[in-house]
Amino acid sequence: MQSKSLLFLIEVSIFTSLALVLDLIPFLSFKIWPQGGSVSFAMIPVFIVAFRWGLKGGLLSGFLWGILQIAVGEAAIYYFWQAVIEYGFAFTALGLAGIFARSVHRTIKDGQRKKSFIYIMSGVFIGTSLRFLAHFFAGFIFFAEFAPEGQPAWLYSLLYNGSYMLPSFVICTFVIYWLFNKQPRTLLTAAA
Repeated sequence: MQSKSLLFLIEVSIFTSLALVLDLIPFLSFKIWPQGGSVSFAMIPVFIVAFRWGLKGGLLSGFLWGILQIAVGEAAIYYFWQAVIEYGFAFTALGLAGIFARSVHRTIKDGQRKKSFIYIMSGVFIGTSLRFLAHFFAGFIFFAEFAPEGQPAWLYSLLYNGSYMLPSFVICTFVIYWLFNKQPRTLLTAAA
């Protein structure tokens, strides 16, 4: 039991660090907006932890990734509550993909590729959507002054955040599905 807890902590630490590194490498993270927001592979490690260890692992990894972004100075923080929403809640919410961990494990072990894709896509969709909603809400509330003249703040935030979250959702879904189906034994050895 103790070795399982240690493995959990090690994996969460390593995958969370990998998320930060993937976000910092310029050719793997396409920063498209000056105030933050990028299309990258960085969410993939958090989703892997969520699918390997379930909610507990995913939520912890997402939360730690948000904290690490603040610690290394990568966070675009302008207001206290904006930081809480965008770096506390938004990144933690990625871990909710873990609600599909058991289903992903079962369908991959049973060789049900279509079902495993649906569960992976559903988990990534939930995590990405909740992260998007947090950024959308923060953008609407805290960054309305950046909206072009005559454009409603909600539309500005929708377009701004959707422009990087939608491609990131697609990339994460296909990469995670490919990884889990190419290396099922390696990626599914944890206890979800």
